[in-house]
Amino acid sequence: MNSSEYFRNNPEARKKKNAYNKEYHSTPERRKYRAALNKANRANPSPKGMDKSHTKSGKLVNEASSTNRARNGKGGKSSKK
Repeated sequence: MNSSEYFRNNPEARKKKNAYNKEYHSTPERRKYRAALNKANRANPSPKGMDKSHTKSGKLVNEASSTNRARNGKGGKSSKK
């Protein structure tokens, strides 16, 4: 069972998770981080079929969405950059 199925079948757990996320994403650090990503995307928008990708050095670059989303599958560790 993946997480979406778990939270779909457990409304109390979903409510708890959403409450945590609401608090976490409203912190000044998260808002600042989100603002920086939005600013980077406005300065250098991604062409169609591309995503912003975080390199190991922390730089944001355009990368094919299929490559970017496939890399961090199980475990979330990057082995390609």
